[in-house]
This record gives sequence, C-alpha cells and structure tokens, in this order.
Amino acid sequence: MQQTLLEFEQVQYTYPGTQQLALNNLTLKIPAQKKCALIGQNGCGKTTLFLLANGLYKPQKGNIKWQNQPLKYDRQSLMQLRQKVGLIFQDPEQQLVASTVEEDISYGLCNLGLPPAEIQQRVEQALVEFGLTELAQRPIHHLSLGQKKRVSIADVMVLKPKLLLLDEPTAYLDKLHTRNLMATLKSIHTSGTTILMATHDLDLVYRWADWVFIMDRGQLILEGNPQDVFNQRDILDELQLGVPLIYEILFAEEINEKKQLWEQLHQKILKIFPYF
Repeated sequence: MQQTLLEFEQVQYTYPGTQQLALNNLTLKIPAQKKCALIGQNGCGKTTLFLLANGLYKPQKGNIKWQNQPLKYDRQSLMQLRQKVGLIFQDPEQQLVASTVEEDISYGLCNLGLPPAEIQQRVEQALVEFGLTELAQRPIHHLSLGQKKRVSIADVMVLKPKLLLLDEPTAYLDKLHTRNLMATLKSIHTSGTTILMATHDLDLVYRWADWVFIMDRGQLILEGNPQDVFNQRDILDELQLGVPLIYEILFAEEINEKKQLWEQLHQKILKIFPYF
C-alpha cells in the first residue's frame, strides 16, 4: 500500500475580506517518494495549498494530516513541521533574509538552536551539494536570479525535509538555469525527498512527474500518472489548460490519419458510385 506523507481532508480556506473559497472542500493525498506536479489556472488554489501544507495558514474547516497525524499549530509543532515540509516560493526574494549566502543558509539552523559545530558542518555540506561554495561570502543582492533560486533551495534542504514544495520553480529562468535546477531536483529526489511542484509548464510535467494533480476553483479535478491525466483531453480543454506538445503532435497525427482513411474510403465509394 502506498504511503501518504501529507493529506488534506475536506479542507476549506477563505482569505480575509473575500467570500470566494480559495480551497473548497479539498481532499488530496501526497504520496511518499514521488515526483508530483500540481497544475491549474492562476487562482485555482495551488499557492494556498502550499501555505496550508507548511503551516503558514490554518484551515477554517477540514483537517490536514502529516503521516496520519493531524497538524498542531503551537509554536513547537510548527517548527517541527517546517523541518519536515520545506517550501520554496516562486520569488526567492521572499525567503532570502541574510546578508551573504553562507549566513542565509545557516539562518534556519540557528533558529533551531543547533550546536555551532553542527551548523557549520551542515552549511558547508549544503554549499558543496548546491554548487555554492565559491559564492559563500557573496552578498545576496549580488546574485543572479538562478543563483538566488539555488540558495533558496539550499536554505530549505539544509533542514533535511521529507517533503519539498516548489511554487513555479522555473519561472523567469532561462533554459540553462532551468536544466541546472532540474538536475538539482533530481538529486534531491534521489536522496529520498518527496517533491510537489506547482507549474504551468506541461511539457516539463510530462517529462518529469510520476504523479499529477489537476486543481480548479479550490478543488481536485483529476489525479494520476501523466499519461492517464493528459489522456483526459476533454476535461483539460474545458479547464483551458491544454496538453503537452507531444500530445498535440499525436493528436494532429491522429486527425491526419483519419483524414487519409476517409479520403481512401471516399475514392473507393466513387469507383462504385460515380455520382456520389
């Protein structure tokens, strides 16, 4: 039986000052050891799901469970949760808080009150793992966007989470930085971390994900492996999400084959019935 890390049960959330539900009785299970992708139009509830999963928000109705245990919202419980569930924002500026790269990576460890020797060892290990050694003393504001993304991931991974949440991680990155990021995520997943990525890049989802969630208006509409999900073309078109390029090509080829078959049938009919 497949293990579930994080589970939403009939969760509702509405932002202050609005009446529209950001999450509307959402029920969703994040499977352990998978590379999961979360797809949906802007405003479908993806970011809200992440903020609730990390304990930054608290559901107004329903339950959220970590490994079958309901989340607790006291300070100590939330600190423990955020060691297990790491969240990477779309804009790295939202989570880079220190002056230099090394200081930023050590920030979360210092908040945990770990011994200085352990903090130093884990920071040095993170610098090596994420290719940041030469940038250790570099001021954060001197970094490129791709470098800031790497630092933001190192900030979270130095805490050794079991689940990593990424909100549009490839946004604004060029092809080179995107490839580097995906190589980093491959290494993170291989080391045993479950990943859930929110993205609009359907081609990336098709190539990378083991499991796909489709959300709309705060609800889960579809889930499954990429092939099964993207085969639901009618539903995806109705949600105005489209399909990966390879499905567009296959669909076009299928239409072309049908046209060719029809033309062959038409020619045969003409031979039998010349005035058809």
